[in-house]
Amino acid sequence: MKLTLISTAMLLLAQPATAADDMTLLLDWFVNPDHGPIIVAEEMGYFADQDLNVEVIATADPSDPPKMVAAGQADLAISYQPQLHLQIHEGLPLRRVGTLIATPLNCLLVLADGPIKSPADLAGKKVGFSVGGVEEAVLDTILRNNGLTLDDIELVNVNWSLSPSLMSGQVDAVIGAFRNFELNQMEIEGIDGNCFFVEEEGLPAYDELIYVANADTMDKDMIARFLAATEKATQYIVNHPEESWEVFAATSAELQDELNARAWIDTVPRFALRPTAMDVGRYAAFEAFLNEAGLIPNQNPVSQIAIDVTAK
Repeated sequence: MKLTLISTAMLLLAQPATAADDMTLLLDWFVNPDHGPIIVAEEMGYFADQDLNVEVIATADPSDPPKMVAAGQADLAISYQPQLHLQIHEGLPLRRVGTLIATPLNCLLVLADGPIKSPADLAGKKVGFSVGGVEEAVLDTILRNNGLTLDDIELVNVNWSLSPSLMSGQVDAVIGAFRNFELNQMEIEGIDGNCFFVEEEGLPAYDELIYVANADTMDKDMIARFLAATEKATQYIVNHPEESWEVFAATSAELQDELNARAWIDTVPRFALRPTAMDVGRYAAFEAFLNEAGLIPNQNPVSQIAIDVTAK
């Protein structure tokens, strides 16, 4: 009997470990502090703990990753809640399956020592933007909240040159600036900026960065394990912001500069502590906002926009 038990135990030890599941994640941009939980989860071994082998791919065009997921070319993509609503109405089979940044980052950015002390001062001024559609609706809401409309300003497409166009005087304000980056970039260059936060200017609150998956082909169990790993990474980041910055920055020399160090500090409080948690009212309110703005023809139920992959 003893020999049998020993032989069985040895046979079990000789069995190969279960292979980790391969997963592909597309970032919305080049690696930056917004992606902290993903990079820390990889570096700290939290994905491996969940039997995941995650390939993280950076992209140069934020509009590409959701389309690639919809086409079955990746398992997950980082995208933006406002864009997700539009993409679903365009027919893309996407669902929000988790949250990365749980607050808006977008703001209306002006020079701190300039003439714009309130959005109401933008009458007759130039406002730069990068992406039409949602940003125009956001700006229109801010203006109306301050007694103006889009007819009272001149819109200027500055592509992705937001803070440079403001600092050079090409425009008087820009919409679409991320408060954790552009403000720091300007301060480093010796120019102070001032942000009017969209959620304080009439916009419903929303999740800035989210994970999206293909509604028809997603593996909920694998995604749930991915989110469990990033939740653990977020907890580590919040508890150990300096140590986690060192882990994050050590992955690339390009991250080891003053801008990324400052952005890390400003981004840490905005990471979703519960990435699987879903606020139904938040998604319903933003769908209604887009419908009222004329950007979508009707309102989808939240179940067609966002899901909790851990729900039974």
